[in-house]
Amino acid sequence: MGTHVLSMRIDGELLDRLRHHAAKRGMSVQDYVVRTLIRDDFDERFSAAVDETDRFYGLT
Repeated sequence: MGTHVLSMRIDGELLDRLRHHAAKRGMSVQDYVVRTLIRDDFDERFSAAVDETDRFYGLT
């Protein structure tokens, strides 16, 4: 298993929120994001967020 790089472009407000959440846990933003992505319930929460966004924009 090799390593890969993931690059994201996010707005300043979201980055500030991520920094705040990470700092509360004594983590870097990168570590916080990775730990969030590997949580057991991430797939379910992500799917629910996508569904909610689709409903908001009338796509479903």
